[in-house]
Amino acid sequence: MKLYYSPSACSLSPHIVAIELGLSLELVKVDLVAKRTEHGEDFLAVNPKGLVPVLQLDDGTVLTEGPAVVQYLSDLKPDAQLAPANGSMARYRLQEMLGYINSELHQAYLPLFNPACSDEVRSTRTAHLHKHYRLIDAALGRKPFLLDDRFTVTDAYLFVITRWADIVKLDLSAFGNLLAFQARVASRPAVQAAMRQEQLASA
Repeated sequence: MKLYYSPSACSLSPHIVAIELGLSLELVKVDLVAKRTEHGEDFLAVNPKGLVPVLQLDDGTVLTEGPAVVQYLSDLKPDAQLAPANGSMARYRLQEMLGYINSELHQAYLPLFNPACSDEVRSTRTAHLHKHYRLIDAALGRKPFLLDDRFTVTDAYLFVITRWADIVKLDLSAFGNLLAFQARVASRPAVQAAMRQEQLASA
C-alpha cells in the first residue's frame, strides 16, 4: 500500500496508525501547493480533491479522507483494537469522535494557516477552538484517552490536529489534561517513528 502524505498534515494520523498496527506502507511525499508528488507525478491524477491523506491499495483502489483511512487500516488488524468492531455501539462512538474532531477542530484550524487571516477571523476561530478544547480537556480528566483506557485511532487524529496549535500560535496553556494527553501520545514509539520518517521535530 502507498500513503500519500505531507509532513505535519492530517496524513500523519494514518501514518501513526499504520505503524501502531505493524503495517508496511510506501510513503509518497506530496507538495500540496504545487500538487506534485516527490516523484514528479501530478497529484491531482491520484486524488482530484488535491488533499492528503490518500491510501492506495495494492490493487490500485484509492481511499481518501483521514477518518475513513484510519478505520480501514484498523480493520485490517482488528486484534490490535485500534477501533472497536463494526456494528457495535463502541464503533459508533469512535465514528462520532472522528466526526467531531474533523468538523469542530480540523476545519476550524484551516483559516489560521492563511497569512492573510484577519484579526476578526482569528479571534472567532480561537474562541471556537477553545470552546471545543474545553470539552475535550474535561473528558480527558476522567480517562487517559478519548474513548477509554485504550489508545485508538481517535487519539492519533486528535494528537495530530492539536500539534497545529504551535504552528498557528494558539495558546492551549489553560488545558492541562489536553497537554498531558499530547505528551502521553508523543511518547508512543509508533508516534516517534512516524515523526522521524516525516522529519518532524518531537512534540
